[in-house]
Amino acid sequence: MSGRASKSGIGLKVEKKLEENYDREEAAGTPTHVVNWVNAILGSEHDPIPGTDWKSICNHLRDGVALCKLINILLKKDGKSPINFQKKVMSPFVAMTNIENFNKGIQDYGVDKESEFQSGDLWEVRKGPFLNVINCISSLGFVANKKGATPKYTGEIRKYLDNE
Repeated sequence: MSGRASKSGIGLKVEKKLEENYDREEAAGTPTHVVNWVNAILGSEHDPIPGTDWKSICNHLRDGVALCKLINILLKKDGKSPINFQKKVMSPFVAMTNIENFNKGIQDYGVDKESEFQSGDLWEVRKGPFLNVINCISSLGFVANKKGATPKYTGEIRKYLDNE
């Protein structure tokens, strides 16, 4: 979809490792928890994410609109100003701007900068890097839980050893 050259050598090994990490989180149910929570928070504000497979989630969130609506709902509940975003996305530039605005919003909400993802992690529709998006939304869910937001995020904090 992104028109990239196929990976080889160390680049291929890194990509495979990222995909394995995503598969491990998927087996643990993290993407399902993320989808259920995002759909519950958004309610009628946005079309629900249609599935829990990575491509469905990625394609649904890709323009940044649902993410911006999500953080604006949480910011409002927290008494903070909403972020600006474009609801009609006609170009990759607008989508990436929405994603960057989402990242600014989660910082305002209290999520650590280290939990952010790069716009390309979502926009390029690649399984390995998409794990950063899932981890970011999961971190947002944990912060929302600490602030008493409802519905609650039901994911679990998972720690892995490097050799797993």
